[in-house]
Amino acid sequence: MLRHAGKRLLAAIPLLFVAPLLVFLLIDFAPGDPAVILAGDDPTPERIAAIQERLGLADPVWERYLRWMGGVLQGDLGQSLMSEQSVTDMILRRMGTTMSLVLFAMVMAVAVGVLMAILASLRPGGVVDRLVNWLASIAIAIPAFWFGMVLASLFAVTYQLFPAFGFEPLSEGFWPWLSHLVLPGIALGLLPAAEVTLQLRSALGQVLKSDYVLNAQAKGMSPGAVLFKHALKNACIPVVTVLGFRVAEVLAGSVTIEMIYNMPGLGSLAVDSVLSRDIPVLLGFVLFSTSVVVVVNLLVDISYGYFNPKVRA
Repeated sequence: MLRHAGKRLLAAIPLLFVAPLLVFLLIDFAPGDPAVILAGDDPTPERIAAIQERLGLADPVWERYLRWMGGVLQGDLGQSLMSEQSVTDMILRRMGTTMSLVLFAMVMAVAVGVLMAILASLRPGGVVDRLVNWLASIAIAIPAFWFGMVLASLFAVTYQLFPAFGFEPLSEGFWPWLSHLVLPGIALGLLPAAEVTLQLRSALGQVLKSDYVLNAQAKGMSPGAVLFKHALKNACIPVVTVLGFRVAEVLAGSVTIEMIYNMPGLGSLAVDSVLSRDIPVLLGFVLFSTSVVVVVNLLVDISYGYFNPKVRA
């Protein structure tokens, strides 16, 4: 199993080089020039050319890419074109906000999705089963940004139960940290929670009809024991696969949610870098996001060995 995971990791490493290269090419084809922004109002062509020469922006795209990749291999993501701060420091300062939000959203999605799927599976075709499927279908159709604004308007402005904006690190206390994550985390985790519910409910419906489950029921095992001991573990394989893809979706969705709740995370940093054409910061964000997706998918591959012993061989 570890050898299989190692092969998947080696196959995923080229992705860490390809994704920034595509960003380089897209930025090179996009209109606009960072040197024009840095030159200020009414810049002269000589001043723009001097800034391009100083920052290496006039070099061919392949040369700039190789120079940046050489720095990455040495642990240096470069400096911001606008603030001249270290890109690594900028990402590390904001990484806690985004990762806290993504972690809360995914934990909430798994907890709610598994609970709803189990409740629906206890009596297939019953009232609870139909209600869960109906609610999950509606949740999939609700945009995260709209739901986030509704939650902020209702629970932050009207009832003032949670903060409407901002973020507090965990070092400031557990409740201040959690209270700033509840509303944006629920808005961000609504879609993956609905998908986990539908996927797990469908998988449980198939597993509960399997021969080994029918054999366990014939032996007189209680419905709860059959569900948790035999059916649930085998039904989790497709759900885990879906969660691996949804981490990338949640990470991308955090950009919008952070803007709505004014959270100082990587999402707002990425938006600012795009608007100001701050190429090193944007590349650092892309590299970080790609690394997170690669690690999560590697963990998903490893988890298959736990849920399905056949994979270990």
